[in-house]
Amino acid sequence: MQYTKIQTANAPAAIGPYSQAIRYGQFIFTSGQIPLDPQTGEMVGKDDIQAQTHRVLQNLKAVLESAGSSLQNIVKTTVFLTTMDNFQAMNSVYATYFNDVPPARSTIAVAELPRKALVEIECVALVAS
Repeated sequence: MQYTKIQTANAPAAIGPYSQAIRYGQFIFTSGQIPLDPQTGEMVGKDDIQAQTHRVLQNLKAVLESAGSSLQNIVKTTVFLTTMDNFQAMNSVYATYFNDVPPARSTIAVAELPRKALVEIECVALVAS
């Protein structure tokens, strides 16, 4: 099987030596998305975890759609938070993006995220059938 680099202008450009996502067979592995506006490159919602979570999920949606998938095809996410104090607020936004069968998920507290983001999310998804 071959892998394919996924890149779209509808999500923030990579800010380092990595791809927005890689498609390998029927799987799409995304890099972590932080709440950067894809048009301006600026952080969204400086101290607002809900605004940041919306932006992160919109960025993931754009990456997945450019790879022929969607949020509904995600099988696993990993959520990184700078404080678990933001868990409930993040979770309330996160829940609105998924149907009756949300993906498997891990949520991890970390010391710091790029660009001082409050949240970062990565995922594994299937290509839409």
